[in-house]
Amino acid sequence: MTVDTSTLAPAQTVALGSTPDVLDEIWLPGRAAAIWQRRSQERLLARIDALAPEKLPEMRLALPPNRVESYLERLCAARGGAGNPCGKMLASDAGFLATVFARVLKADLVTVRLDILRDDACRRFHLDNVPARLLCTYRGPGTEYGCAREGEDPDTIHRLQTGAVGLFRGRLWPGPEPSGIVHRSPPIAGLGETRLLLVIDPATDSD
Repeated sequence: MTVDTSTLAPAQTVALGSTPDVLDEIWLPGRAAAIWQRRSQERLLARIDALAPEKLPEMRLALPPNRVESYLERLCAARGGAGNPCGKMLASDAGFLATVFARVLKADLVTVRLDILRDDACRRFHLDNVPARLLCTYRGPGTEYGCAREGEDPDTIHRLQTGAVGLFRGRLWPGPEPSGIVHRSPPIAGLGETRLLLVIDPATDSD
């Protein structure tokens, strides 16, 4: 049976927490997003900030979550040299987040992206065409989000801290509530910023 979501109030609440368990709250009624406000990534973030932009890793690949760490560690070694401690730390963290995401979304395969962004990307507030998306900015300003009607910008804009983990419902969320939380990449054009953004989605047949 097709559920008509046009008459349902959109989910507009955001769960905030200091442990990864908060991401499970994405399934609760009314939750459009869940944010893990991490406080223990200072060493990793500082090392990523210290890297030259050309040594930052970039990837897009669909694979089982338990293979993300080893693949990314090899990629970081190719960029930054064998034994690169930053690469090992980044690979371990991204691999852990892929495993957590796969458990929460019940996904056997995940699509993992590491994007290097030097200009405005996805500057408009939007919903992603996925069931849910995990975002974590390792370098530069974090993702911006807020409550809004579709096609409109939020009245109040919030920003994820660098290193925080945001899980956002997308257009293909399996529940009946449409999401009322939209997000975008922060405008950085002309600021000389380089962002490193981790994006994790459930893998599809086209990935």
